[in-house]
Amino acid sequence: MSTASVAEIAASDPRTVTVGSVPLTPDEVVSVARHGARVSLAAEALERVEQTRTLVELLADDPQPHYGISTGFGALATTFIVPERRRQLQASLIRSHAAGTGPEVEGEVVRALMLLRLQTLASGRTGVRREVVETYAGMLDAGITPIVREYGSLGCSGDLAPLSHVALAAMGEGDVRVGGGDPMPAAEALAAASLTRLVLREKEGLALINGTDGMLGMLLLAIDDLSMLLDTADVAAAMSVESQLGTDAVFAADLMALRPQLGQTASAENLRRMLAGSPLMASHRDPSVCTRVQDAYSLRCSPQVHGAARDTLEHARLIATRELAATVDNPVITLDGRVESNGNFHGAPIAAVLDFLAISVADVASISERRTDRALDAARSNGLPPFLADEVGVDSGLMIAQYSAAGIVSELKRLAVPASVDSIPSSAMQEDHVSMGWAAARKLRRAVDGLTRVLAIELITAARALDLRAPLAPAARTADARAVVRTAAGGPGPDRFLSPEIESVVELVAAGAVAAVLGARARPAGAGRADREEKDGTGGSRRGIRPPDLHISSGSAQQPADTGGSRDGTGTDETSEGAER
Repeated sequence: MSTASVAEIAASDPRTVTVGSVPLTPDEVVSVARHGARVSLAAEALERVEQTRTLVELLADDPQPHYGISTGFGALATTFIVPERRRQLQASLIRSHAAGTGPEVEGEVVRALMLLRLQTLASGRTGVRREVVETYAGMLDAGITPIVREYGSLGCSGDLAPLSHVALAAMGEGDVRVGGGDPMPAAEALAAASLTRLVLREKEGLALINGTDGMLGMLLLAIDDLSMLLDTADVAAAMSVESQLGTDAVFAADLMALRPQLGQTASAENLRRMLAGSPLMASHRDPSVCTRVQDAYSLRCSPQVHGAARDTLEHARLIATRELAATVDNPVITLDGRVESNGNFHGAPIAAVLDFLAISVADVASISERRTDRALDAARSNGLPPFLADEVGVDSGLMIAQYSAAGIVSELKRLAVPASVDSIPSSAMQEDHVSMGWAAARKLRRAVDGLTRVLAIELITAARALDLRAPLAPAARTADARAVVRTAAGGPGPDRFLSPEIESVVELVAAGAVAAVLGARARPAGAGRADREEKDGTGGSRRGIRPPDLHISSGSAQQPADTGGSRDGTGTDETSEGAER
């Protein structure tokens, strides 16, 4: 184990999260999972753990069977296990259930899963020993991340296989990564961190694997990502509206008040802030110049679509917060000392919102791609060159970048098909209805990545379109957003290799650098990235990865032949798209 690698993980977030006093917050889970924050155990939690363990040991000595303590599991729940075979039973449970397959799950997901299981163990409702709780905390602080595989959870009876891989590592078996390094035996990693391998006793095997921690962890990480990406979508939409000579009149506060949806109101406010004081917008407000009746839906209805996703996100946040306050185990030890079987391990509440978010992600990406397509179509962009090409006929401009966005959007529509409506029975029909919440979470992670890429392509497109509107200047904040894009992607000019620029802007978007423009003080157009880092700290990465410092020539700004437009439209008569007011 590399001492430096563990130190780097701990140093990336100097914060310490206390487990066991009050429920964890979403931000605390993200801090530990994604940024390497340390954990500490509340003293009162350790006292609860010890008190409950005493009860479990008394029940273990009882000649009457007690599920999970002196019996088998699942379909073998009625089989009494004699005392001398119970430790073997616990080890066998973990070894047999660590049956995952497929690619490795991301380290941040595994750390979230471990932290959430630690919170349940520290509740005093599971019956594990104090050393089990301390071992999980020690593994997190040492940066020991068990290798967990993609497939193995049906989202009922908990995320059994993923949690079993973690428990197996705590037993000193299987492989782990330390600080993101190469795979190594778990026993070696534990020894290097001065942690003793666990030998599980009665009840502990079930307590380590009966939880919704994997799907909940992925939900919390997705909520963190989407909170930032929906702000980014508003920034991108504002740049598209401005560069395509659309109107901001439809985003007025009084119009939003006629339909008091909270997400829509927030998105419209963001658009107004981004477009405030724009000379480019002012250039076509004159009714004598403006001949359009209204903009296409992809421009005009951006707050409504983005807002619906915001409302879905808030519902998901509510469900996640409730789940963070839950103690999920089966059997569970109640406050009055009863050992009760229950069904709280079923992942339905989480699975449903994971699927709901995937639908919203697909919708936001879809409208983003439509705005990109409009900017590239000379018939609809109001004076911009076809595909924003430098030399029309010779250069293809951003034509194929839009293909990439379209391909991603098509996949996102497939990923929006709910996993939670499926169920497949297991364990000899004992577990005859399952949530598929883990599968819902896995596809949502892929969907979030797709949305990040679609927004990056829109930002590249809108930034180039704003350049091509010169000498008309954009608003201060849209100019700020363009400046962020320009740190990674060049401006107009002859065709060049686009893929590296797209990937670099994807990094900027994922780092939150574009979304940060919304919270930044408005500055004169053209403010550079160095100024942004000094004043706002937006140059750094939300995930601890600094966005690339690139020196890219902006190319020659091509002034379009016609920058005239309409107060309410993109300059061409599109009343056939909808004559409603």
